[in-house]
Parts: sequence; C-alpha cells; structure tokens
Amino acid sequence: MRNKRFLVVLVGALIFGVLAAVSVSKYLSSAQAFSKNLNKVAVAKVAIPIGSKIVAEQITVVQFPKESTPDGAFDSAEKLAGRVAVVNIAAREPITEARLAAEGTMAGLSAVIPEGYRAMTVKVDDAAGISGFIQPGTMVDVVVTIDPAEGASRQDPVSKIVLQNIKVLASGQNIDKPENEREANSVKAVTLQVTPEEAEKLALASAEGKLQLVMRNQIDQGDEQTPGVNKRNLLSGDQATTPPAPGALKSEQPKTESKPVRRSAPAPKPAAAPAPQPTPRTQVEMIEGAKKRAVEFP
Repeated sequence: MRNKRFLVVLVGALIFGVLAAVSVSKYLSSAQAFSKNLNKVAVAKVAIPIGSKIVAEQITVVQFPKESTPDGAFDSAEKLAGRVAVVNIAAREPITEARLAAEGTMAGLSAVIPEGYRAMTVKVDDAAGISGFIQPGTMVDVVVTIDPAEGASRQDPVSKIVLQNIKVLASGQNIDKPENEREANSVKAVTLQVTPEEAEKLALASAEGKLQLVMRNQIDQGDEQTPGVNKRNLLSGDQATTPPAPGALKSEQPKTESKPVRRSAPAPKPAAAPAPQPTPRTQVEMIEGAKKRAVEFP
C-alpha cells in the first residue's frame, strides 16, 4: 500500500516537473525572442532647451521595440554629446537627428537659423511690439510707414505691408518661449528670420520709415496683396464688418458684402398744366306755357 502511494507521488512529481521545465523553457524562449526585437534608444533625462549643447549626463539609454523606434534615433549618449538642440526636448523624450543642428554647430541663436535664412534684429516699442506679446515662434507681418516723395514740399506718407509671414526667432535676448505664454514681456528689440532679399527690404524700411509688426495666426499662411494706404485713402472711410470668432479660419468667416452704392433720387416730373376752364355763357330762362327752359347766349 505504501509502495503504491509512493509511486503515485513520484509519478505526480515527475509530471509537474516536466510541466514546469516546459513552461520555463517557453518563457525563456519568448523572453529571448522579445529581447532580440528591442533596440537601444537614447532619451533625455531632463528637459533640454532650444539652442543648448547636449552633454552625456543629460542622456540615458532605454529599450524600444523595433517597430516603435523613431527614425533617426541614437543608441548611445556618446553620439549625442556636443550636439545642439534646435527645438525644446522634454524629459524622457527620444532624441532624433531632426531635433538637432548639424555637427559642429555652435550653441545659441545661430543653431536655430535654417539654411538659406538670416537673423535680423529690429527695434520695437510697446506699440510696434504688440504690447510685449511677440515671443519666439510668433509669426508676424512687417508694415512700414514711409514718404515715397523725396524732397517734395508737401509730404504724402504711405503705409504698406512689405514682409509677410515672418518668424520671430528671439524676443530681446531670449530664444525660448516663456513658461507662461499668456503674459506679456516688454522688450526693446526682436530678431526676425528672413531671407537675404527680405533682409535688404527690412534694412531699407527701418532706415527710411517707421516699422510696425502685425501678429498673425500661425496656421494662417495666406499671402495678402494690398495696394497700401495714403492720407486720401485713409480719409475715404470704410464699411463696418463683423469680427470673426477667436481663432476662426478664413474659410469659416462670413463673406463681406459689397458696399451699397448710393443712387440719387430721380428728379420729380413737372406737374401737368391745368386744363383751361370753358368761358361761362349767359343764360336766359324762358317760360312757354307750362314749360320752362334755359337758353344760352354767346
């Protein structure tokens, strides 16, 4: 009896041992296969601000699935040391080649200027700088007020948009957005990202006239061609328009109705002359027997 019990226990132990060995073997095989499907990806330990040079202490390496590995990712911190970030990189965010300036680029404003563009600084006051709400990354138009008639005794200044959809690279000496973007930050100068041709226009406009920056929505990429305004156009007035909702797209705005044309009232027709009254004639009443009749004489 005891031998039978021992045999049953032994067989059960062998069965459970075999099942455990098979389970462990499958687990190790799946774990090994999963580890083969992983890539090393360098991510930021801390937030890396725009224009700053990356050091190895700011980087850590984690495992990413191959199908989820970002394009242009790095597999070690040594490959990132000395590179400059051209955008703000958040903590625990993968660092890719698209977020970095070319190798050998110095830290600072020059790192965020795209190839073929230039950075040009213009002076602003509270009015021209839109009360300090112009921040890095803002898109603006440049308006200049200038007198095109040189040497004329009578001045006739003209206001005209000379540059459109220009990106602000820096506000004062700050190339990064403030923590609270809703608060104004008064500055005396802003740096704009322009092409060489736009830089020539901007230099002439700032030397010959007064500049005004006009803020625009970042998703509004439209090119508006305007003829400019002088004193005569300014005093002609304009019709009232209904302001759109904040952030509304141009396609969502109601179409502006054409200005009604004033028509002069038609001249009144002359009244017709009254018809001449007939000349009254002399009447004599005649009685003939029982009859009575009136006889007219000319």
